[in-house]
Amino acid sequence: MSTFNIPSREEVSATNQAIFDNLEKQVGFVPNLFATYAYSDNALKNYLDFAGAPSSLKAKEKEVVNLAVSQVNNCEYCLAAHTAIGKMNGFTDEQILELRQGQASFDTKLNALASLAKNITENRGNTDAAVLTNYFEAGWTKENLIDTISLVGDKTISNYINNTVQAEVDFPAAPSL
Repeated sequence: MSTFNIPSREEVSATNQAIFDNLEKQVGFVPNLFATYAYSDNALKNYLDFAGAPSSLKAKEKEVVNLAVSQVNNCEYCLAAHTAIGKMNGFTDEQILELRQGQASFDTKLNALASLAKNITENRGNTDAAVLTNYFEAGWTKENLIDTISLVGDKTISNYINNTVQAEVDFPAAPSL
């Protein structure tokens, strides 16, 4: 149970109110985790700018990383959100469960990406050489590597915020592994 109330639009800064309005238009609601970021006058905008920045990874590839990292960090909120987003990006329920485990038996390249994301997260950036070699052998580039590591950091921030404040999950719950 959350020890933090989810702030309403009226309880956040004018800057965050405008962001809430944009989220309402784009997503249809303000996800509770994003509302929690709005306790800070800057964190929500900074997070959305970083998360929405250009990347060499496509949306579907980003979800591979998001699912693997959120599983390692045991973030119930992010697992629920990224299960829903993963489905929107074309992954099946079975594929999402595999991705959460850092695997993708259905796609060699995505398997290397999921394995790398899991390994980086579990080892706090001290990546196993064999995992990194496999990543490059699967066709990923050094640019992809840096973007993947950046995405691991991005997702870890959200995982840590939610694991600390325990925002109420406002997405369908992710199934247990």
